Amino acid sequence: MAQHVREVMTTEPVTVDEETPLPEVARLMKEKNIGDVIVAEEDRVRGLVTDRDLVVRVLAEERDPARTTVREVASTDLITIDPEAEIDEAVRLMRENALRRLPVVEEGHLVGALSIGDLALERDPRSALADISAAEPNR
Repeated sequence: MAQHVREVMTTEPVTVDEETPLPEVARLMKEKNIGDVIVAEEDRVRGLVTDRDLVVRVLAEERDPARTTVREVASTDLITIDPEAEIDEAVRLMRENALRRLPVVEEGHLVGALSIGDLALERDPRSALADISAAEPNR
């Protein structure tokens, strides 16, 4: 069983900059079969946008997605984790803060992303969450 975040994290998370239009973000999520993108300037984390953010902060507020940028809807008060942190620390942070995703940052630079799906696959590959995380997307 993996002991450190580096062993289970996604090593090439999808990133966008703050000026990216939301339709482009949604297309990336669809193409990559992901539910979030990290907002980054070069390799410095600036925020996170989830599929839920698109629904709650844009569609539900009747904002025009084509005229709305990532900067306007991204969560910016993020909790991150170091790649050498133990898996138990990641689980603790996610539980205490009700997080589904953690950007992985080393010396201020984005190096990966960790999701509850990654943890489920690592911790209990036979769990329902692991099955869902590993399944092909239903299109």
